[in-house]
Amino acid sequence: MSLFDKAGIDRLAAGLKAAGAIVVSTGGTARALAAQGLAVEDVAAITGFPEVLDGRVKTLHPAIFAGVLARADQPADLAVLAEHGIERFDAVIVNLYGFEGVIARPDCTPAEAIELIDVGGPSLVRAAAKNHAFTAVVTEPGQYEIFLAALGRGGTTLAERRLFAARAFEHTAHYDAVIARWMAAHAGLTARVAAPIDDAAGEPPLPARVTLDLERRLALRYGENPHQAAAMLVPAGTHAGLAGLKQLHGKELSYNNLLDLDAAVRLAGLLQDPAAVVVKHTNPCGAAGAARAAEALATAMAADPTSAFGSIVAVNRTFDRACAEVLLAPGLFVEVIAAPAFEQAAVDLLTTKPTWKANVRLVEVPAGDPWTSTAGLELRGVAGAILAQRPDDACDDPATWQVVTRAAPAAELVPALDFAFTVVRRLTSNAIAVCHGTSLVGAGIGQTSRVDSVRIALEKAGARARGGVLASDAFFPFPDSIDLIAQAGIAAIVQPGGSKRDPEVIAAADAAGIAMTFTARRHFRH
Repeated sequence: MSLFDKAGIDRLAAGLKAAGAIVVSTGGTARALAAQGLAVEDVAAITGFPEVLDGRVKTLHPAIFAGVLARADQPADLAVLAEHGIERFDAVIVNLYGFEGVIARPDCTPAEAIELIDVGGPSLVRAAAKNHAFTAVVTEPGQYEIFLAALGRGGTTLAERRLFAARAFEHTAHYDAVIARWMAAHAGLTARVAAPIDDAAGEPPLPARVTLDLERRLALRYGENPHQAAAMLVPAGTHAGLAGLKQLHGKELSYNNLLDLDAAVRLAGLLQDPAAVVVKHTNPCGAAGAARAAEALATAMAADPTSAFGSIVAVNRTFDRACAEVLLAPGLFVEVIAAPAFEQAAVDLLTTKPTWKANVRLVEVPAGDPWTSTAGLELRGVAGAILAQRPDDACDDPATWQVVTRAAPAAELVPALDFAFTVVRRLTSNAIAVCHGTSLVGAGIGQTSRVDSVRIALEKAGARARGGVLASDAFFPFPDSIDLIAQAGIAAIVQPGGSKRDPEVIAAADAAGIAMTFTARRHFRH
């Protein structure tokens, strides 16, 4: 036995004593067991060698590992044990140094972290798990009751030992993954690849290897469709972003709810002022910024009321009673509301209204960098592989943008252009956002032709397009979109530029008297 986490050691000691077990243990664990009245034999008495190097070497000895790894059905193995006077171990009860907890401390030094990289513990666990046909391995306090119950009836079964072994290998795999991620960052290896190539933004290249240890955080009823099994898996220990969501009310979240939540929360997080985002099928159908979250929410819901019914809503401020009152207006209903925090009065109001209380889900999504546990990468599955990229989460700087038309945007339109170009990056490409002030009034999404996206966005906006602004997530390949934009009365355009026909597009904007700004940065979202 060697226990860093001594939770439950009292009941473990009592059970072992009742079973008449002979226990061999190391220093701190031996003392803790002795304090519970359990007789313990010190490891040094077995190995004939004291602990050395400040406890770095205790159990790494043939007298221990041969006793753990010997196969009870192999006469040759038993003969070796007999020849060297080694006893065979029936069980190994070990949990590992608390490396993950220590590195989570802001004041943790590299020297402290390195001292808590366990060597003997994982070796014992892996040895016992390998020899699970004959040796039980227990790695966490939650397994003590199962183990002690087995002892009470005469010993563990092979089926139980297999389950213990599976958990043990998961335990050491997670432990090694955490150490590998920390060590890569400590050694500066997260930016090393076989042939380093810096990208245009000057960022370091992507890591050559990313080790993920995923745990099931949410069991989902089904996936995108009822015939698909699904769950939400998160890197173990991660509690930022959706991995750390706390559901305050409502029935369980679905796979599609989580996809929509991701889209809503990530756009709300990009908006600096109090803001609200309304999402349907992963695309914003409403978004607005205002002096107060409730005002922003009312404007966002009004952008496309038909699409907003049954949508996902996110605000980037505390969801207060005024926000709740906005949603309780007749004819409105949303599936999920997400916010960094909820005012209790808002929760009480929403969860007591008959139309809402049984259906609406309230979800707190904590702040923090959700990409730390994935080496700073956004991961996306494709058939048989995972695509990785740096997240497109950095805010744009309008000060770097270039006005390319003869006319510059009016000063009052500059905030609207910034807002529109922020919103368009969260629409599915080809994407067009039409905004009036800091409110989305029309979106064109997912079309194979950009001019079709322009047409859809302007139709959605209707009369609200006049005097407003339009943002495109990528360049206009032809000037035909400018003709439609001019007819709708748009006052200014913001787009990345970069087309070989940029001069023609600029000329069309000049002819229509529309100011146009190039950002030199594209924001495709496929």
